[in-house]
Amino acid sequence: MKWSELCIHTTNEAIEPISNILHENGASGLVIEDALDLEREHTSIYGEIYELNPEEYPEEGVYIKAYLPINSFLGETVEEIKQAINNLMLYDIDLGRNQITLSEVHEEEWATAWKKYYKPVKISKRITITPTWEDYQPVDTDEIIIELDPGMAFGTGTHPTTVLSIQALEQFLHKNDTVIDVGSGSGVLSIAAALLGATRVYAYDLDDVAVKSTVLNAKLNQLEEKIIAKQNNLLDHVKVEADLIVSNILAEVIVRFIEEAWERLKFGGYFITSGITQSKKQLVKEHLEQQGFEIIQVNELEDWVSIVALKPNQ
Repeated sequence: MKWSELCIHTTNEAIEPISNILHENGASGLVIEDALDLEREHTSIYGEIYELNPEEYPEEGVYIKAYLPINSFLGETVEEIKQAINNLMLYDIDLGRNQITLSEVHEEEWATAWKKYYKPVKISKRITITPTWEDYQPVDTDEIIIELDPGMAFGTGTHPTTVLSIQALEQFLHKNDTVIDVGSGSGVLSIAAALLGATRVYAYDLDDVAVKSTVLNAKLNQLEEKIIAKQNNLLDHVKVEADLIVSNILAEVIVRFIEEAWERLKFGGYFITSGITQSKKQLVKEHLEQQGFEIIQVNELEDWVSIVALKPNQ
């Protein structure tokens, strides 16, 4: 089968919403080439160095590459994607250059190309994320291994927003907690919560593909009994009482369900939010405080922010 590579030159801020648009339009696999990757230290837990080719990366911003089957509907699909991306500007999302190019590739090329970017990475004191095809052996006795099959590429677990979320989970989650993961994506945060000791994790995502990805990855980590994944719009109609809620999603979406998060959290419970850009940090903080949350921590990694809020005891 022949495939078309759709390359979008955009910003870090736009990665998640554009990725969702691409998935909704039938993209099979994504590659994200971030100019900042060339500046980061890429030594893995093995001591290996990732060999990245600077010629494949933009001078600034990111390339998001999606793969669409070449068929009679391709032209219409591409136009729908372009329109949906342009509509993101209505939500004050910086699209950067927003340049889109199209090229043809063969199946064997896209099926393996993105795997070279995905290696085992230790992202917190105890947690290492590894793809299913890598034979990784733990280095420390208390190391927690998360195996992921990114599949439709909802997240490899190494993006700064995910790292911040997992580091917060490691600090604030208590054994036997009940956890809600809003916008579960690949399920990496749900899996981390379960491995850190949560008794039950409720993973919600509006996208059915994300729900299936969470279910798949929960099974890969033998956690299908602890993680309940369902298709749902944020916390609409959710009745679960949680000790901790985590959400790695856009700031504009977080502020929409802060009241519901407050209602679902037990007193003394934590609300971990991530996916927040520097420009939206104050917006989220203000909405949390207006609801009655106490801001416990504000953590930053590169251009991203996570906020840990407490629902104080009565």
